Amino acid sequence: MQQTGSTLTPRSFFTLESTHMFPWKSSLSLLATAALLAACAQPGGTPAAGVSASQPGAVSAPAVAQQRRAVGQGLYELAYSPRQNAVFVASTGGFGADAAPARILRLDPATLAVQAEIQLPNRGFGVILDDAANRLYVGNSSEASITVVDTAANRVSHVITLAEKTVGADGKAKAPHSFRELVLDTARHRLYAPGMSMADSALYVVDTRSQKVEKVVPGLGQLATGVALDAAGNRLFVSNLKGEIAVVDTVGLIVNKTFDSGADQPLNLAFDGATNRLFATDQGLEQIQQRRQKSEPGYTPRAGNRVIVLDADSGKSLASLPTGAGPVALKLDAARQRLAVTNRGAGTVTLFDSRSYQLLQTVAAPAHPNSLAQDEARNVWYVTVKNGRDAEKGSLESVVRLAQP
Repeated sequence: MQQTGSTLTPRSFFTLESTHMFPWKSSLSLLATAALLAACAQPGGTPAAGVSASQPGAVSAPAVAQQRRAVGQGLYELAYSPRQNAVFVASTGGFGADAAPARILRLDPATLAVQAEIQLPNRGFGVILDDAANRLYVGNSSEASITVVDTAANRVSHVITLAEKTVGADGKAKAPHSFRELVLDTARHRLYAPGMSMADSALYVVDTRSQKVEKVVPGLGQLATGVALDAAGNRLFVSNLKGEIAVVDTVGLIVNKTFDSGADQPLNLAFDGATNRLFATDQGLEQIQQRRQKSEPGYTPRAGNRVIVLDADSGKSLASLPTGAGPVALKLDAARQRLAVTNRGAGTVTLFDSRSYQLLQTVAAPAHPNSLAQDEARNVWYVTVKNGRDAEKGSLESVVRLAQP
């Protein structure tokens, strides 16, 4: 079940979110980078006024009520649980010998106060919630495993091994793939985990009943990044940093086709089943473009700093929505026809009308807003915010609560 190829360290793997740099060697292997954008941070627990959009094309919208609290070191993805009425956020604790233990932090959704700390056996980054089963799945990056957290008991219940590590020519043990995003398919009792690799990314399919790997599907191209499920259509979309979208048949578990997305660096994906549209953040990082120009004859950079909208069947471009610098996460609220996007480089969260594509609002969230979750019933968004490069070493990172009127 193992796939060969270069893998990434936890720091380089999450460079896409944590530093917003993703340098490439001429050999197309990845390096870790620590370059962060400087910005001012707000004290934890201090309310801040919402900031309405001031960019050209924005329409008038009521101000967003914003609340912010510094809660932990090395924050990444988060999830809101209606069943537990809690926000769960991954805290890696940082890197290095003196790093704090990795945890899942359970937050009060109204105040963002830490209610519980669940220590993890490995650093956690990506998360996905199975609320009905009281399970939070936590991706362990280059450890090639997924930690299962019991959200009712606030404890780790199991660790799923995705692949075994092997010792390379450098004498170091490495997993064949690194893992970033997770997607849950409750109808088929599956968890999908794209594994990143320079040689050939692969999709790891986990049976959530047996808590074991069911199959590994190769053929996702170089550096698989985003993933989105069309449950009704029996297909899974996976993007990679070569600008491609692979379509996986979730019945036969094979790659049906791969098409050019038209994006330069499609990072995260969202699917709208009602309109058969696929949304993708397109980073447009100059560092990646410059490296690819040197290593790939004929490569021409594309725009970036936008969200692209595609017809999910044909891959045809339907729209291109300019965002702030360095868009990372996106989340679709189909019922309200809203699309939220974190712009890590710009230090903002943008809100679009998902039907008309109008920019409705831009909310400041310095320094580096990263990941998104939503309490759909109350129309509240939760955002993890990374520190800037001028932050004191070991300082806590923040979660922001954005309440829509």
